[in-house]
Amino acid sequence: MSRRAPVDTELAHKLSRRSMLGVAAGATAAALLGAAAPSATAQGRPQGDPLLPPGRLGIQLYTLRDKVSTLGFDKVFAELEAYGYDEVEYAGYTQGSAGAITLAQLKQLTRDHGLKGIGSHVGYYDNNNPNAYTFAQNLTKVLDDAQALGLKHVGTASGPFRYGSTVDAWKRAAEEFNTYGAAARERGMKFYQHNHAEEFSFATDRPDVRLYDVLLAETDPDLVFLEMDIYWAYVGQFRFGKRADGTADTFDPLHYVLKQPDRYPLFHVKDGEHDMAARDGYRMVDVGDGDIDYKKFLTAVTRTHGGRRDHHWQVEHDQPIVDSFTTARRSAAYLHTLRRKGC
Repeated sequence: MSRRAPVDTELAHKLSRRSMLGVAAGATAAALLGAAAPSATAQGRPQGDPLLPPGRLGIQLYTLRDKVSTLGFDKVFAELEAYGYDEVEYAGYTQGSAGAITLAQLKQLTRDHGLKGIGSHVGYYDNNNPNAYTFAQNLTKVLDDAQALGLKHVGTASGPFRYGSTVDAWKRAAEEFNTYGAAARERGMKFYQHNHAEEFSFATDRPDVRLYDVLLAETDPDLVFLEMDIYWAYVGQFRFGKRADGTADTFDPLHYVLKQPDRYPLFHVKDGEHDMAARDGYRMVDVGDGDIDYKKFLTAVTRTHGGRRDHHWQVEHDQPIVDSFTTARRSAAYLHTLRRKGC
């Protein structure tokens, strides 16, 4: 069931002004808000300060890969600016069929639309291609490009499964992550790893050991950081709440963050409706349409030391159901309505 709150009238005004300036390619504020929620005028202004820290709402551009490849970054960034986004996380630096673009041009386009590049996803390894654009094969090039874009974070969405699913295999991968983290730190950046559900599975040689715990224990907290994909963490909770012998061994994704909040500068914000018949226990939906309690999650994280300053929240949907612009618009509108009190 949808948990959408009324649209924030401040956001509506902001979008209306940007629309009049021509930012959204002729779209009106009403069209931008579209099916996101009932009218804020009719429902009244949400009470309390915004729960989402100012300047910290981003989107993983993988969500909009179809628009980037057909329309190009410029038009995509114009839409994101109109929807109230502050940051973008890159998923590659080319436009595909929309044409070539240099890193300098990409950086300038991002800035032109009031956006900030906050991070980037790059492959971990490719054992079949020594020239692959990955951390393992081309670390210097990967860091050169991230530095050219002015990024403060650069990471991978690949799991640490390069050498298998044993404890020692993950220790070996952790050593490589420490190397990447040290190289990134020398350039003023943070290296990070983005999880899917499988990181929360158990080691094949130690069914009492969760692999994610190995990653946390074996990586240097000053060198290797985490981007928690909140949706996939809850899927992991559903899928790997029991060991192979049936013994219960569950976890709470939020507790991982609260134990070491400094290790989680980035989050992926995606939502899901419970579906106990599905393998993952959820079906992915736009943020605000599902059952993940983002008011609770955001409140808890932003109450930690530096919680409203040090964390960045990136909307994502792996396969937008209707349209990727619609997903981006509706997700931002929902997150802007959340309030620290009285909502």
